[in-house]
Amino acid sequence: MKTILAILLMLVTAAAQAPTAAAPQDESARKARVLLDQMTQALGGSAYLNIQDISQEGRSYGFSHGESGTGALFWRFYKYPDKERVELTKQRDWIIIHNGDQGYEITFRGTNPEDAEPHAQYLLRAPFALDRILRQWLTEPGVVFFYDGIAIAERKQCDKVTLLNPANQSVSIFIDTISHLPVKKSFTHRDPTYHDSDVEDEVYDNYHNVQGVMTPYDVTRMHNGEMQNQRFINKITYNSNLADSMFTAIVTVPPKKK
Repeated sequence: MKTILAILLMLVTAAAQAPTAAAPQDESARKARVLLDQMTQALGGSAYLNIQDISQEGRSYGFSHGESGTGALFWRFYKYPDKERVELTKQRDWIIIHNGDQGYEITFRGTNPEDAEPHAQYLLRAPFALDRILRQWLTEPGVVFFYDGIAIAERKQCDKVTLLNPANQSVSIFIDTISHLPVKKSFTHRDPTYHDSDVEDEVYDNYHNVQGVMTPYDVTRMHNGEMQNQRFINKITYNSNLADSMFTAIVTVPPKKK
């Protein structure tokens, strides 16, 4: 009897010491994190993660129901993480400024608060900016990672990775299996009026190495599969030490009466 008990005790001890296979969700999270790290390195690694400001020039096209409007020259200035200034038209006399949760529109008539609808759209997209995902989400406690397998995006084979943060916001990134560069970013939200789900996509293409950062010169924004905006960059500069005063504004036009 003692011999049998000794054998059973040895078997139980051996089972406790034997390595256990990783849970499927743990393996999915590990692979997702590896792919995101590869993508960050492909974008430039520390050069990308240390971008403080961006200056861009190019042409922007808006779309409505699949039809393109007239393209406009634009100059865009961005300061991480939440300051942006966009100057439009050849005369650069139509200016949109975002600073935190504040938005302003400057024209020859003066400075107004930004209209409610475009301002709400900007605030919706801001937390899902790619640099915020890679510089904030990846270091935030409680973020969950998922590897969703191989997917096709923009006719390219990609690894699809999804992140879910503690605020219950989720975003999927499609990573080129060859270059490891991001091809598309996608997130879903609830429409405040109709309460159905809307899908917002941002597509990146035509990458160039600028100051050690792999930079997409073509960026397309889509809403429920329909093109909303395309930006084609002609020139871009990183870390020009942009002044904070570029992103400040004082309202000079009285609010419109309802």
